Amino acid sequence: MGIAENLNGLHKGIPSHVKIIAVSKTMPDSAIREAYDSGQRDFGENKVQEMVDKQRRLPGDISWHMIGHLQTNKVKLIIPFVQLIHSVDSLRLLSVINSEAEKAGRCINCLLQLFIATEESKFGLSREEAGTLLLSDEYKSFRNIRITGLMGMATNTENNDRVRQEFQNLAAVFSEFRAAFFPGDPTFSVLSMGMSGDYATAVEAGSNMVRIGSLIFGERKYYDKTSTT
Repeated sequence: MGIAENLNGLHKGIPSHVKIIAVSKTMPDSAIREAYDSGQRDFGENKVQEMVDKQRRLPGDISWHMIGHLQTNKVKLIIPFVQLIHSVDSLRLLSVINSEAEKAGRCINCLLQLFIATEESKFGLSREEAGTLLLSDEYKSFRNIRITGLMGMATNTENNDRVRQEFQNLAAVFSEFRAAFFPGDPTFSVLSMGMSGDYATAVEAGSNMVRIGSLIFGERKYYDKTSTT
């Protein structure tokens, strides 16, 4: 099936309140345009320069999501256009985002990335570290960022019970944080968890934003970034 058919199938199987982020990393412009022409507007990238290049070439009403690990020295490159940064994993990074957003006259939506997996290679804050961040005076002084929810990546395993437990744990933290730190604030509303291999389990656990790549675009192939085909 093609990209349009894949997207249509996903929309039929995923509840309407769950937003699909099409993970377009390594995908050529032609594939993104096909998804765009099918109505998809939210796209996720994990490399700053790749996202910047694509943003310059592709339609201006695309909502770009930074879903990969973000280095502080590259924040300024995406601030002019990024819609949501999923991967905030330190107070220092949040401070840089706030500073660059202030220069640009923007308020940037961010998710705190929590470490919920058993793989040390994954990034993220612990529940305790995230709570400490939200209680800090420095965070409370920021005026150009908005924490709109949490993001997490489950362990890459075929053990679905483990994956389900990790997603349920993050959903519990999301509810806890909403009550403790964002009472009555409707903007703290995003629980981003679930990818191509585990999105159904994530949605069952309460996810309302899923990051899906291969089920939309097919097998990933690295391409010449200077090409637009």
